[in-house]
Amino acid sequence: MAPRYLTPSANDGSVKVLQLTDCHLFADKNKDLLGVNTYKSFEAVLNAIKAQNFDYDFIAFTGDISQDYSVTSYEHFAKLISFLGKPVFFLPGNHDDGPLMYRIFEDLGVNIAKNVITPSWQFVFLNSEVYAVPHGWIERKQLDYAAFCQKRNPEQHMALLVHHMPMLVQSAWLDTQTMHNLDEFNTYIRRLHRVKAVITGHIHQEFDETVRDIRYIATPSTSIQFMPKSNDFALDNLAPGWRYLTFRPDGSIQTTVYRLENNIFIPNDNVDGY
Repeated sequence: MAPRYLTPSANDGSVKVLQLTDCHLFADKNKDLLGVNTYKSFEAVLNAIKAQNFDYDFIAFTGDISQDYSVTSYEHFAKLISFLGKPVFFLPGNHDDGPLMYRIFEDLGVNIAKNVITPSWQFVFLNSEVYAVPHGWIERKQLDYAAFCQKRNPEQHMALLVHHMPMLVQSAWLDTQTMHNLDEFNTYIRRLHRVKAVITGHIHQEFDETVRDIRYIATPSTSIQFMPKSNDFALDNLAPGWRYLTFRPDGSIQTTVYRLENNIFIPNDNVDGY
């Protein structure tokens, strides 16, 4: 797939990105996930983003668009996200059908490019999906693709986007569902000296830590939230959220998480998994 070249709108060359993740849509718009109607929560998030009227260059969606692997769920996503009127790039999550997404999304107006290139930054979308299981695994060809992108454009700072967090988050049940070859991933990307950040979904909570000069960032879901640092499966009552990131030409990153106000999307916490 050919890379996509974008010219940032900011006068200083900064790249501004809206990250959304884990909307878990169903074919049935009325179906809920653990008590939260995911279609309505995603729609509410998009309306709140539109009302903010912030400027950004593109949308990065970091996986789990679907909950039921259906074509209709992806059609819902494409129609809803078009409301924002910005380029959209994605990667598959563990609840997605990655091959299906790459077959249908281009015709639905969602970009299938895996490398977004700007004058000072490039963004590489990697696939950690292991079909129909919760944990992730990054194949060597995915890592080699990141290396190829750096070699093709060696001057740009690099952000890698992947669904599964490649480090532990001190939540015992969730850490069993992380990227299972995270050591391989982290060892490899440290050899790519332009990598500044790894942007993920999957953990349904806010996360931002820097390890050996690489910043690891995760973002709240637009649907249900997981309780941080919980030994057993537990839901949080925090509102659905999203994240803005500003990637500056000097390699630094500024970011802010926002959540819905007056949250009505409260999950059923009398559950032990999903």
